[in-house]
Amino acid sequence: MTVREILRMGDARLLRVAQPVTAFDSDELHQLVRDLLETMAAVNGAGLAAPQIGVDLQLVVFGTDAPNPRYPDAPLVPRTVLCNPVVTPVGDDEEEGWEGCLSVPGLRGVVPRWSRVRYTGFDPYGDPIDRTVDGFHARVVQHECDHLAGTLYPMRMRDFTRFGFTEVLFPGLDAAQDD
Repeated sequence: MTVREILRMGDARLLRVAQPVTAFDSDELHQLVRDLLETMAAVNGAGLAAPQIGVDLQLVVFGTDAPNPRYPDAPLVPRTVLCNPVVTPVGDDEEEGWEGCLSVPGLRGVVPRWSRVRYTGFDPYGDPIDRTVDGFHARVVQHECDHLAGTLYPMRMRDFTRFGFTEVLFPGLDAAQDD
């Protein structure tokens, strides 16, 4: 396993539309999943998408088994490896919430997201995943899947008066956790 470099906003590779995973249950895919999980854990990420480490595939990982220091009040999200996701809103309700991103270090912003979503896709073995979720879980899935379409959370923001440095907005959080 390897902790990989995370691309930062401004890198054109983050703006590409990722390609579908076609080779399931391969050594290469399993190694990539291990690298993503290790990289996410090393930086206390809530999730990580393959494009964030320069890999042009529709693959995201998210969730942890313990509270995340970057989001200490958020509920746990089950650890998930998701290939070729499709996210569909359930209902019309949106909610706003603070988000950060490993590719936009040191900053947070308020982002509108669907309150409840259904996501489908496949695990690394090609087995189907189909879940309907809400709250923080729904927010994390939407955030990570946005990376697969070349979208970073600031592109979704509607009010830039609620965008700034983590150390200013959340003085109780260790700003180093957002880098």
